[in-house]
Amino acid sequence: MWNWLHKLGSPKSFFAISERLLPWFGTLALLFLSVGIVWGLLFAPPDYQQGDTARIMFVHVPASILAQSSYMMMASAGVVFLVWRIKLAEIALQCAAPIGASLTFLALVTGSIWGKPMWGTWWVWDARLTSTLVLFFLFMGIIALRSAMENRASAGRATSLLAVVGLVNLPIIKFSVDWWNTLHQSSSFSLTQKPAMPIEMWFPLLLMVIGFYFFFFSVWMMRIRTEVLIRERRADWVKRLVLTMKNKRDMKHAV
Repeated sequence: MWNWLHKLGSPKSFFAISERLLPWFGTLALLFLSVGIVWGLLFAPPDYQQGDTARIMFVHVPASILAQSSYMMMASAGVVFLVWRIKLAEIALQCAAPIGASLTFLALVTGSIWGKPMWGTWWVWDARLTSTLVLFFLFMGIIALRSAMENRASAGRATSLLAVVGLVNLPIIKFSVDWWNTLHQSSSFSLTQKPAMPIEMWFPLLLMVIGFYFFFFSVWMMRIRTEVLIRERRADWVKRLVLTMKNKRDMKHAV
C-alpha cells in the first residue's frame, strides 16, 4: 500500500496513471450528469410542498456535498505535504482550491435562488449558509496566500497549515442544522440513512452526486497534470514526452 502511495506521489508516475484514468472519469462524469440532470429536471415528480422549485436541489445538493468533500481532500493533501513532504501533495492542494471555490460559489448561488421563494429573501445569516460562506473564504484565502508568496516551499507550508486549520469549519457546516434552530432544512441526501424522499427523486440525485465526484476528479487531475508539466519542464521524462507528442502530431499531419 505504502509503495503504491509513494509511486503515486511521483509526478512521473502520477502523469502516467492519470492518463489512463482521465478518459474513464470524464466519460462517467458526462454519463452520470447527463442522465441525472435530465431525469431530475424533466421526469422526477415535483415536491409535495415546494413543487417544481425543489428541482434546483439536483444541482445545489451535489455542489454542496462536493464543496465540503473537495476541502477535505485538499486538507488531506496538506497533511501529506506537511508530514511526508511529498511534492505532488502540495501541487494537488493548490489545484483543488480553485475547483472547490467554484463548487462552493455554485452551492451558495443555487442556495440563494432556492431560498428566495422558500424564505422570501435571497440571503439570511443562517448557520449553514454562514459556515458555507466561510468555506468559500477559506478556499479564496488559500488561493490568495499562494499567489502572494514567491517562495514555493514556504507557500506550500503556509497553505497546507491554513487548509488543515480550516477543517474545523466542516463539522459546523455538517451539523449546524442540528446544533442550532436554523431556517435551513435538514440534509436532503444521506448514504447512511433511509431516504426521506421517493426513489424517483432520490435516485437521480444520487446520480448527480456521483457525476459531480467524477467531474471533480477529472478536472483535478487535468489541473495537476498541467502544473506537473510546468514544474517538471526541465526533467528528462517531460522532454521525452513532449518530443513523443510532437512526433505523433507531425505523423498525423503527414497522413
